[in-house]
Amino acid sequence: MRRYLRLYAHFLRFSFSKAMEFRIDFFFRVVMDIFFYAVQFAFFHIIYLHTPILAGWDLEQMRVFIVSYIFIDALHMTVFSTNCWWLPIYINRGDLDYYLVKPVSTLFFLSLKDFAANSFLNLLIAAGLLGWALVNYPHPLDPFKIGIFILLLFNGTFLFFLLNLIFLLAVFWTQSPRGFGDLFFSVSHVMERPDRIYRGPIRKVFIFLLPFALMASFPARFLLEENQWHLLGVIFGVTTCFFLLVQVIWRLGLRSYSSASS
Repeated sequence: MRRYLRLYAHFLRFSFSKAMEFRIDFFFRVVMDIFFYAVQFAFFHIIYLHTPILAGWDLEQMRVFIVSYIFIDALHMTVFSTNCWWLPIYINRGDLDYYLVKPVSTLFFLSLKDFAANSFLNLLIAAGLLGWALVNYPHPLDPFKIGIFILLLFNGTFLFFLLNLIFLLAVFWTQSPRGFGDLFFSVSHVMERPDRIYRGPIRKVFIFLLPFALMASFPARFLLEENQWHLLGVIFGVTTCFFLLVQVIWRLGLRSYSSASS
């Protein structure tokens, strides 16, 4: 474990050094994400001009949900997104060979080696918005539940990453440029809507098969509503299943992988 922590510290130092060389990209990424955050708040504000309740939540509750998925998006963009972008390229070009021979977990290395330092400021902004929404919530919140809620947001980011990986790892068999990555990002907007707007089988799909509802909606429900402790079992159970599924798909993919030397 200590070796992996030291390795990740090297990843961070290199990523921040590289980000300082491309300051224009740093600036535009910050502006782009601030615009995205503003659009999210404006979208729901317009809806609440016409109704006091949406999916069982009032405007103050919805703001907590909004900053939840904004935080998850910012954390994913900072920690995982660049790595997910390059993974199909490494597989298609045969560059995966270089990482398979390293004396650490290949999946760990490829998942975390590029820390998007140019998105780190956006993560701080998202964390600030999260703090603002919690501090200004009009009703008292249990500090213990707030702590679990924050943990659930980190879990939601990890689950988002795992689901993204599953779509990307299809490249082992399809040899397409991005696997099904573009399809994933089209569907991922489900995370930006409260889960209760969906009904019947489609809601179960977004809980168990494409678990976008577990990333931000369930953590917000756990924090804001009473007697929602059972959600923890669903969230962590599904996350564990997807983690194991990624391990299985990765190993099967390596068996089908055609290296540059083959």
